[in-house]
Amino acid sequence: MDYLFAPERHQTDSFVLRSYRPGDGAALAASLNTSYAHLRAFLAWAQHETSERSAEQRARYFRAKWLLAEDFVVAVESVDGAAILGGCGFHLRNGPLAAKSAEIGMWISGDAAGCGLGTRVLVELLRWGFDEWPWEQLTWLCDPRNVASKRVAEKAGMALAPEIEATPTDGEGTPSNAPGTLCYAARRSSWAAPRDVR
Repeated sequence: MDYLFAPERHQTDSFVLRSYRPGDGAALAASLNTSYAHLRAFLAWAQHETSERSAEQRARYFRAKWLLAEDFVVAVESVDGAAILGGCGFHLRNGPLAAKSAEIGMWISGDAAGCGLGTRVLVELLRWGFDEWPWEQLTWLCDPRNVASKRVAEKAGMALAPEIEATPTDGEGTPSNAPGTLCYAARRSSWAAPRDVR
């Protein structure tokens, strides 16, 4: 498999997962700019101020990579389409498409954090990834100091996978120097959605 006609959208009762598209810059900038203090501890790409122009360029770049089947960055959008609540995606850091393995990355807007949204988004990414995408394995890298990230992975039914060699990243593909990066994994053959996450 050297190309993927990727699914475009996955809707739940409380949010939508979808590809970024031209025109998302203003909403993306607003979300990022209210989240800097929340994100900067673990995501090196977080900036104190992101302009709408810069965010629009980023959204268009994400869309281009999606269409080329080189990376699949996903917006977490409110159901009414009024706001971007965070970002996530399926990243080809575990090998080519043919490997059918991707790394999940995620950030949640500071305004939407702390209410279980991250766990719900991860569960839906896993469900979507195994139901409509070709993934056989999905991984999640976690800085060992990031207790919330570890908790999200565990609540979503992912298990520590020390046998998988992790290439630490900051969430956008840039190497991170965090020692002891934890790797969680879920496999199509064995993952089951937790019943208590809605």
